[in-house]
Amino acid sequence: MDPLYAFVFAGLFSPGPNVILLTASGARFGFRATLPHVVGVALGVGVIAALMGLGVGALLLAQPGLALVLKIIAAGWILWMAYSLVRASDLSAGKAGEKPFTLLQAVLFQWVNPKVWAVAMAAAAGYGLGQSPWAEAQRLALAFSGINLFVCLFWSFAGALLALLLTTPRAWTVFRLCMAAALAASAVMVFL
Repeated sequence: MDPLYAFVFAGLFSPGPNVILLTASGARFGFRATLPHVVGVALGVGVIAALMGLGVGALLLAQPGLALVLKIIAAGWILWMAYSLVRASDLSAGKAGEKPFTLLQAVLFQWVNPKVWAVAMAAAAGYGLGQSPWAEAQRLALAFSGINLFVCLFWSFAGALLALLLTTPRAWTVFRLCMAAALAASAVMVFL
């Protein structure tokens, strides 16, 4: 078995912005309503992984100023989402007008998700097979999208099950604040 798969699984299954957001979405909106978010994440990480296979990671390493700008944007967006979680309603279905990420929003979030970039860059650097850039891009995209689809389904379903335990407004408040704090902590980790 290709060791790339175990690396990608470990990198994407562990807590980070996607895991936190998918778990929170599964709890607040339910598993079915979170499915567009799940598919968007799987597609988005595949695109990022493909870009790493094409050499974008080398460009970021060569241009530290560009990498810093991307880190600042990523941290800002993640902090904004953490703030949004703090301000969200206590009800599982959310306030009127609140809804989970759409497929496109989830795809676009991957562009500022530092964990996905880091895991994809490490995978491209450490698990390449010496193929052409297009072949490496395809291999990485399929591994990341395929594995992450199941990871996202797991965390969304876990969130939906967790909602069964969140039976009081206080429980929802504690859950929301914990998820927001974890998300904010992941924004700080962008710079480590």
